[in-house]
Amino acid sequence: MKQNRWTVAFAGMLLMMSLGTIYSWSLYTQPLICSFGWSTSTTTCAFSLAIFFLGLGALAGGRLQDRIGPRRVALAGAVLWGAGNMLAGLGTPYLGAGWLYLTYGVMGGFGVGMGYVTSVAVVTKWFPRQRGLGSGVVVTGFGLGAVVYNLVVKSLPSFRSAAAMAAQHTKAVHAGALTRLLPAGQMHAVMNVLTLSGVAFLVLGVLGAWLLANPTSATHCAEEASAAGQGHSYTPRQMLATRQFYFLWSMLFLNVTAGILLISNALPILQELTGASPSVVAAAYGGVALFNALGRLFWGAISDRIGRTYAFSLIFLVQAVVFFLMGSAHGLIWAVAAFAVILLCYGGGFGTMPSFNADYFGTRHMGANYGVLLTAWGAAGVAGPVFVAVVNDTSGAFSGALPMVAIVLAAATMLPLVTKKPSGRRTPDSARWLPPA
Repeated sequence: MKQNRWTVAFAGMLLMMSLGTIYSWSLYTQPLICSFGWSTSTTTCAFSLAIFFLGLGALAGGRLQDRIGPRRVALAGAVLWGAGNMLAGLGTPYLGAGWLYLTYGVMGGFGVGMGYVTSVAVVTKWFPRQRGLGSGVVVTGFGLGAVVYNLVVKSLPSFRSAAAMAAQHTKAVHAGALTRLLPAGQMHAVMNVLTLSGVAFLVLGVLGAWLLANPTSATHCAEEASAAGQGHSYTPRQMLATRQFYFLWSMLFLNVTAGILLISNALPILQELTGASPSVVAAAYGGVALFNALGRLFWGAISDRIGRTYAFSLIFLVQAVVFFLMGSAHGLIWAVAAFAVILLCYGGGFGTMPSFNADYFGTRHMGANYGVLLTAWGAAGVAGPVFVAVVNDTSGAFSGALPMVAIVLAAATMLPLVTKKPSGRRTPDSARWLPPA
């Protein structure tokens, strides 16, 4: 079947929508705590593991798709993510947290990483002259997946009832009242949603993955060569020998850490800041989650105009200001607005970084190179959620983490400004690659 760039971009978005539902984990946080008597740290660990293994899956998938093509790697990722959710829903009530970690965290997270890096690498290659737009389009699907999934799950009566009871349980615990776990029927309702979700993720993901293909036309290859400006296309080993890679890695790590510590416990944090009811908070956050998707397209397109360096510096600066002010945002409107801005910038990091990577290191080895870079996402997936969960478990509140994150982000605004494009070159006699001077 003959394909064009928009067919491939749509396929990438479809796969990403399936994978992006990983960002809906906060829907399950309170119901799992109240179903099994777990702590916030125990429940958050499943999400942290999923993001950590996402990084490892991206590393493996990036290298594999450069060798055997994107379709098979993307299909494997979609199957692992769907199966991980199904198995988690079926076995967790009987096998406990360890089973959830193995299925949702290890298996599912690894699959998400494989599918994510493949989609980004393929679609970026189809947009050589508008890399920010191309990568922004495909990663927008990742953010949209969580938005759509949130709306669907919260419309299910059985899950809505279990979530409301779990919220009352959590409120009673904070007030020092004696409570008991959710009834078995409510717990199984939550697990059934997770199982059926896995089936839906599998179908949607396989459909998108099947349509992915690298560009092969002579016209596209000429455009790519022209857009590259005769620059050197780095192998992963050559990329790792440059200091610029570690600057980009640090930028992605810090941006993900800041955003993901909110995403991992979004509903409890909003309830703490505003005192609003669980149903009101859930409805408000369902709309705000859209900004994660919009930010990927918005900042990706902006970076095509003002450059990746200034775009990423602005992303850090805006978040630093919002994190400083968020602790005093006790009105629902202000708290939701703060979340919207953070999610816009969080998504913007993912919308900008693929083209940043391609600009610096070329697209010939885009899958492997970006897979290596995405290990920053995996590391941040542990650092952010674990940090905020520990703060909450030790102090009884999430808000103590916000000023510390603001200080780090303020310092990070300088990081993109001191990062310059590497000047890799070949010697005229041996064609041997030399690292930047």
